[in-house]
Amino acid sequence: MRRLPKTATNLDNAKVQGWAVIRRVVPYLWPDGQGWVKRRVILALMVLLLSKVIAVGTPIFYKQAVDALAPEGADAATILGLSAVGLTLAYGLARLMTVGFQQLRDVVFTRVGQRALRMLALETFTHIHRLSMRYHITRKTGGLSRVIERGVKGVDFLLRFLLFSMGPLMLELLMISAVLFFLFDVWYLAVVVLTIALYVWFTFRVTEWRVKIRKEMNDQDTDANQKAIDSLLNFETVKYFGAERWEADRYDAAMAQYENAAIRTNYSLAFLNFGQSLLITGGLVVVMVMAAMGVQRGDLTVGDFVMVNAYMIQITMPLNFLGTVYREIRQALIDMGDMFDLLGQPAEVQDKPDAKPLLVNGGRVVLRDVSFGYDAARPILKGINLEVTPGQTVAIVGSSGSGKSTIGRLLFRFYDVNGGALLIDGQDVRDVTQDSLHAQIGVVPQDTVLFNDTVHYNIAYGRPGASEDDIVAAAKAAKIHDFIISLPDGYQTTVGERGLKLSGGEKQRVGIARTLLKNPPILLLDEATSALDTETEMEIQAELKAMGEGRTVITIAHRLSTIADADRIVVLENGVIVEEGKHDDLLAQEGRYANLWNRQSDEEAA
Repeated sequence: MRRLPKTATNLDNAKVQGWAVIRRVVPYLWPDGQGWVKRRVILALMVLLLSKVIAVGTPIFYKQAVDALAPEGADAATILGLSAVGLTLAYGLARLMTVGFQQLRDVVFTRVGQRALRMLALETFTHIHRLSMRYHITRKTGGLSRVIERGVKGVDFLLRFLLFSMGPLMLELLMISAVLFFLFDVWYLAVVVLTIALYVWFTFRVTEWRVKIRKEMNDQDTDANQKAIDSLLNFETVKYFGAERWEADRYDAAMAQYENAAIRTNYSLAFLNFGQSLLITGGLVVVMVMAAMGVQRGDLTVGDFVMVNAYMIQITMPLNFLGTVYREIRQALIDMGDMFDLLGQPAEVQDKPDAKPLLVNGGRVVLRDVSFGYDAARPILKGINLEVTPGQTVAIVGSSGSGKSTIGRLLFRFYDVNGGALLIDGQDVRDVTQDSLHAQIGVVPQDTVLFNDTVHYNIAYGRPGASEDDIVAAAKAAKIHDFIISLPDGYQTTVGERGLKLSGGEKQRVGIARTLLKNPPILLLDEATSALDTETEMEIQAELKAMGEGRTVITIAHRLSTIADADRIVVLENGVIVEEGKHDDLLAQEGRYANLWNRQSDEEAA
């Protein structure tokens, strides 16, 4: 089936799903069980209605004041019997009240709007963390952040302007049309309606064209932002290869396409603004000419002429605003559609409705005929049977691509097995809650990634709420405490983005301390020292060994020298177990493990 271009697809979705997107927002404005929110929305709408009524009545005070100042109108009856000065003051007070009620409306509604944005941002953030590893490794972080940012801004705009601009604008136009019809005649109303109809038609048609250009501009903006973030996250790699010019050229090429789209956007905006002005000015001139002719005939007063002008200006202002609001709402619907598409992404790994907490009473890990592949056409694990008894250390070794790290990801349930079962103390990991599963497994990865925060925060991340003594004890056990207190700010030292201010060994020790603080019964060491130099690796091996005491330990290893003392070594090759046993026994077999050992020994000797 032919796939539509991304831009066309999104535009069609925006047209079809525009109301669906709006319906997604409504619950945030009218939530069940939140009476105070509903009361604020109702009060804001009432205040808004009052401000519109006053706004429509304001030009009448203006007309009466002008007529009272005219020689022939000095003795005429006026509103409330006020003099020209009194009418002028009433006019000023009405204008002030219009603005005052509009601001009161914003004050009443602000808490509702900010609460809705907070809830939506939290829902989006939480949902992203629920999405599978497969989703995250195929998405670009920079582009994802822009989708969320634009989506939340779109909701903010929709809440403020759709509720308080589009509906009130239509109400105001209807009220002004009624005034023109009853105080003047049907031809005034006909000109106003025709002007509004042409204006709306022109605005909508041109805006639809502009939305396509804006969508292209957003895509280019997302692409440029993604390239910038990707480059900055790989700052060291860029430096290693002297690729600053290359990265700058890539970024500039993306920005050049953004520039072209932005220029077309501005050109189209100029065309739209001029066309709107032409239509509005034409309608205004026609109505004013009709009113001037009425004054000359004696059918209307000078005050009527002024009032018609005031009403036309009053129509012109919101209509100009309509153009902006419509453009932004169309764009907001697209941005929100992208974000709600993100929220609609199903989590690949989900808890069953009847999932129970994992109960660990030893930590026995069993892989029973496990098969798995990231792609159905390329299986990784092919019928793996493996048992790790409580307190035992089992090392999994093999060449790259053999499936070593995949076993760790299945254990942590980043993915579900395609066949067979993975059990912990007899409980299938698919039958327990993910939170309880993650709480019972500690992971020390190959490259410990730290948050751009303090050392204290990064260690405490292992068990939020841990006491200061527990944090220090974990740091001491990981042999990192002395280093930390030697820093100028001690435990409050900031480690930099991804921990770049620390060496590889220091980061790894912080990671070990974090996992020790978590104190899990099952430990997964995923090539925990392969990224370190030999001396640092030997130093950390002692901490890792001490860390595994009394725990079930699964070690995924690349350097075989680090797992020679494991209780059992499992050799994977092409997704199947080809050998298993103790180090000495496997060497005596002179099989796959012996070949890997001899090859690494020769490389180290060289």
